[in-house]
Amino acid sequence: MSTAGTPIAGKQTWFLGTGRRKVSVARVFVRAGSGKFTVNKRPVEQYFPNHAWRHDATEPLKFTSLAEQVDVVVSANGGGVGGQAGAVRMGLSRAIARFNPELRPALRKNGFLTRDSRMKERKKYGQKGARKRFQFTKR
Repeated sequence: MSTAGTPIAGKQTWFLGTGRRKVSVARVFVRAGSGKFTVNKRPVEQYFPNHAWRHDATEPLKFTSLAEQVDVVVSANGGGVGGQAGAVRMGLSRAIARFNPELRPALRKNGFLTRDSRMKERKKYGQKGARKRFQFTKR
């Protein structure tokens, strides 16, 4: 859709940030606006009913105090709602860093641009799961 670092042209310029967490992927688009935040065509309050998830997803906006100055449109898929909230957080941070490059050092220092690399461990052969083994019988 667009190359890295270049905004997407339209009536107004959209800035793209891609976030990943566990299996979830979120494509976050940011542009100057009135403060609308939608996730998969639903308001953020409706998509993330849990306060912790909503806080995770909107934290970069509160940190940079851009909540009332930008419109955010998110396309999130894969994984669960908690993973998607983490993916939105990462994507939003990257989009804000493109929107205003002066905020990048502050976002980096506070851990918003650091990818959480923890993934599900694979199941091993001869075992019931990744770590769990089949029951051992002595006799």
